[in-house]
Amino acid sequence: MSKVEKEKIAFVVVRYGLNINGGAEYHCRMLAERLVEDYEVEVLTTCVQDYRTGENVMSAESECINGVLVRRFEVAPVSSVLGSFSHLCVSFTKKFRMFLYGINVLSTINRFFPKWSWFDKLEEKALQATKFYSPLLNEYIQAHKNEYKAFIAISIDYAPFYYAGIHAGEKTIAIPTMHRAKTSFRLQLNKVFAKFAYVGYNSEEERKLGQRIFGNIIKREGIISVGIEDFEPAPWEETRRKFNLPEEYLLYVGRLDRSKVSNIHAYFLAYKKRYPHSNLKLVMVGALFLSRKPFTHPDIIYTGFVSDEEKTAIIQHCMATVNPSKYESLSLILLESLKQGKMMLVNGRCAVLKDHCRKSGYAADYYMNKRQFVSKLHRIASSEKLRSEKASAGKRYVKENYDWDLIMSRLRNAIESI
Repeated sequence: MSKVEKEKIAFVVVRYGLNINGGAEYHCRMLAERLVEDYEVEVLTTCVQDYRTGENVMSAESECINGVLVRRFEVAPVSSVLGSFSHLCVSFTKKFRMFLYGINVLSTINRFFPKWSWFDKLEEKALQATKFYSPLLNEYIQAHKNEYKAFIAISIDYAPFYYAGIHAGEKTIAIPTMHRAKTSFRLQLNKVFAKFAYVGYNSEEERKLGQRIFGNIIKREGIISVGIEDFEPAPWEETRRKFNLPEEYLLYVGRLDRSKVSNIHAYFLAYKKRYPHSNLKLVMVGALFLSRKPFTHPDIIYTGFVSDEEKTAIIQHCMATVNPSKYESLSLILLESLKQGKMMLVNGRCAVLKDHCRKSGYAADYYMNKRQFVSKLHRIASSEKLRSEKASAGKRYVKENYDWDLIMSRLRNAIESI
């Protein structure tokens, strides 16, 4: 009996690989690898490795990673449009749409004027001047889209997401990973969100954001989300010595860039000033995306990039974790922390993180300013009883809401509906 040929699907994402550090890219890899038993899974991506430079570094040759065929395409050179007429128009329209969103009328206006075609050519020109714009990737989708059952485009911020919708919207599942930032308010997005076959959000708060921006132009939508991987922890003593880790520490895990770390250095040092006898240190795990370390202080330790096994061990031995970012559509590190029974402090100016706090029974807690950060960190650090109580709530929250069987059934249903 001949083997049944699997249908082909393709993820579209800006970067992909085992050595790529990024939330959307890791999100993509976890979903893609879990579908290889059901489909012939491919990833269409760029040759960019460092998102700061946008340069073609990785080979354009295809490779297979854990059962997933990865096709890489070179990007066009980045050209500066700062100060140009197109840049000024795009900047104005994003700010205008953010204003309409802020007064809660944007979705209503979209109902009557869904296309928003003003400055269409100028927006297109501005997008084509940005990082990750790949004419070769776009041409591939146009030429081969009939070979695929579905495309799954991830990350609203970049050109590949937009062009997947333009060239194959009728068979594209969009996973926008969006947050309330200027890139989510581009005029062009109305056009592609009206084309997408399905929009799959990471959280209810992200879904509300999408509804308030795009209104009823979206055909079908729902929550898909993503789970987290389990890794055996690396030997602790070896890990501790390797990274010179202290006995007691607050842990940050993620990219070290300004949009992610926010005011964490100043806030943590304010805590140390208020409680000078505290032995707590701040450990920052992740690749550095600044020209130098963002802050140098004896109580702040940088590890650089670590393996998944090392990260698991470092989470297990921390006092608590912190996510200071205002821009999240889910936060994998929050889920990893709660699953390990660790409390987390989060930036309350991010609606998604604040919602996690409420729904988890405050296994994660939020702060709105420096004063609250200091007081809540002290409360967590000084009460082992509190940390123990919240550990159970956090584990329960992740198990009930981010189970892989539930998430993959949602994604498969979305694929099969196309």
